[in-house]
Amino acid sequence: MSIRIIKHGIQDVFYDSGRFGHQHIGINPGGVMDHFAMQVANALALNHPNEAVLEMHFPAAEILFETDALIAIAGADFSPGINQGTITNHQPIMVKAGAVLKFNKPVQGARAYLAVHDGFQLTKWLGSYSTNLLCKTGGHNGKALFTNDVVGLKSPHFQLKRNEGFKTLPFAANVKEAYKDGSIRLMAGRHYDELTEESKRSFENNEFEITGDSNRMGYRLQSGPMFCKEERSLLSTAVTMGTIQLLPNGQLIMLMADHQTIGGYPMIAHVVSADLPGLAQHVPGKKIRFSMISLHDAQQAFVNQQQHIRFIQNACNLRMNQYLVHV
Repeated sequence: MSIRIIKHGIQDVFYDSGRFGHQHIGINPGGVMDHFAMQVANALALNHPNEAVLEMHFPAAEILFETDALIAIAGADFSPGINQGTITNHQPIMVKAGAVLKFNKPVQGARAYLAVHDGFQLTKWLGSYSTNLLCKTGGHNGKALFTNDVVGLKSPHFQLKRNEGFKTLPFAANVKEAYKDGSIRLMAGRHYDELTEESKRSFENNEFEITGDSNRMGYRLQSGPMFCKEERSLLSTAVTMGTIQLLPNGQLIMLMADHQTIGGYPMIAHVVSADLPGLAQHVPGKKIRFSMISLHDAQQAFVNQQQHIRFIQNACNLRMNQYLVHV
């Protein structure tokens, strides 16, 4: 039971939520860029929320299924199709052995996630199946997928009640709230008050463009230069995904999933957890604005998002009984 990569994409890599508890020895968490999309795809595939998924960028992989499988795709819309038919994101899909999954064109978003029921057979390292490309471990042999790679699938415990080439089941997850347009919500960082008053106004009122040299380590943001009231050396301290640092050239970098473990630049703000999924789907050239909120509001936004994911999980578990026979 396996999938075969007929044609690899620009960067097809397996991740789960990340590898935590090791930053003190220089190993960053890594993991998916869009945690919400990972959890939605897994809910639709009847998996644990943290089951490893395949993160894809466009052009994405062309994948042959060598066994029957229940799959789901979440996140970016790359116009997915199976054989000669089209399919839709955020719906569960039953595919038969011999089916070929393709992605035809980018429509919206930066990263798509493929989940397969019961998951992929991957290598675990330090408690996580996430691929660490720098250390060349975890995931599938510690690397991105290439043409002719074969990845095993764990044994499914059900089959479709009717035998068809592939079948999109008639329900979908509502993901609009996680990806709605609007300003990115922030909490002030430990060095925010060290900014000049003019820089604070610029930060809260100006647009910032995500530049072309952005990646999974960080988004570089282009705008008018910003400055602290005085220059001073800072002790390097821990950083996390969503930390916004002020660089020596007056520009900003927003740390993402593959961020370094510590940083010595001023930390002026942190993106709230609930807005990281939408941020992960932004592409270079996208212009964004920021708005500051309280810790209480940030916590409530995260709770609301997690409650929505639990609702999707429960709904999927109930609806699937109409279409599947457990074996």
